[in-house]
Amino acid sequence: MKKIECVIFDLDGTLLDSKECSVKATKAAFTEMGLKVPSEVVIEHYMGIPIEKSFLKMSEQPLDQEIAAELIRIFRAYYQTYEESTLKVFPEIPHILESLNKRKVPCFVVSSKKTAVVKRNLAALDLVDFFEEIIGSDAVSHYKPHPEGINQLVTQYQFDPTETIMVGDAIFDIQMGKAAGVKTIAVTWGSHNAKKLSSEKPDAVAETPQEILDYIYA
Repeated sequence: MKKIECVIFDLDGTLLDSKECSVKATKAAFTEMGLKVPSEVVIEHYMGIPIEKSFLKMSEQPLDQEIAAELIRIFRAYYQTYEESTLKVFPEIPHILESLNKRKVPCFVVSSKKTAVVKRNLAALDLVDFFEEIIGSDAVSHYKPHPEGINQLVTQYQFDPTETIMVGDAIFDIQMGKAAGVKTIAVTWGSHNAKKLSSEKPDAVAETPQEILDYIYA
């Protein structure tokens, strides 16, 4: 069995199925602002990075600071409206977290969402108690794929990066993990497919949540 000191998870597309919520909220916000609405494919591609960056990339027209801020505000309002009826936990995820907790492997979340929103989403789905700490986009100066979020945890808890695992569904998660020098597991049930994820050369590709444990305890 490998010696693993901790497992760091991405949130959206990894632990939670938030695609419907993100797509609906994004389309509603762009519509309300009178902007051309990005396609579902484009929205899904950028789900792994904070909306402060992704909306600038999604928009076909340049967004000044004021318009971007208002677009983000409207999106967050729609997201909170839709989240209760659309956010779901991916099957098997609670079992994976329970197993890691029973083995006393500390678990963390590094997300592109604000920390308070991550906690709200996890609490609503009875997952928040599985995690030692949550690092949201407001807790770092540099967003994914910059490794700051992982580096914070490794430094604070004195983990060995080579015995730390980053689990995520987007290429940005794998890029972040590699930049931090930790092991990476790409999961295929989120925003990016196996081919796109494999191009980043993760240490493992998991087709099901159980395969996360299979890799850790091989």
